[in-house]
Amino acid sequence: MIEYIKGRLIEKNPAYVVIENGGMGLMMNISLQTFSFLKDLEEVKLFTHLAFKVEATTPTGFILYGFAHKAERQLFKYLISVSGVGSSTALLMLSSLSSDKIYQAIQNGELATLQSVKGIGNKTAQRIIIDLQDKVSKESIGTEFLGIVHNTRKDEALIGLTTLGFNKTVAEKAVGKVLKLEPDLSVEKLIREALKIL
Repeated sequence: MIEYIKGRLIEKNPAYVVIENGGMGLMMNISLQTFSFLKDLEEVKLFTHLAFKVEATTPTGFILYGFAHKAERQLFKYLISVSGVGSSTALLMLSSLSSDKIYQAIQNGELATLQSVKGIGNKTAQRIIIDLQDKVSKESIGTEFLGIVHNTRKDEALIGLTTLGFNKTVAEKAVGKVLKLEPDLSVEKLIREALKIL
């Protein structure tokens, strides 16, 4: 198993990064938490999770996920261990809510918080709480969400939403609505607010 990958950050957007290591460009799916952490770093170290998936969109079958912190990766692993929660849903959860909020929701049995994530219904939220309440530690994960504001934040938000599986046209409308109300949001906050509408 690959524990982490360290190298030069070649490409970054809210859904994935490309890191150059040993002459290879490795693409990793990331959450908004990790995207926020990377900011303008040139050299990065991401903890990894390698998954095997059989789908037409991934002919090799291997998908690499990258996380800025071991604790975020552990939460991702906890989430995908729950029946009915796949890697895409887990990544969406980590992009919609902070790790702190997810841990708190699990520990306190807050169904509404988990259900605020697109695609998480009552049964799935209950299953997450029942399966993980004993596993998660009382420690919360501190992750700062300091956004990067620049001219392409709308485009980056759209890339993030479409990579998470949302229709581009629908995502554009949601992002447009959010920007009308709050034009100065960071990419991360823009995606989070759009997720509430979708």
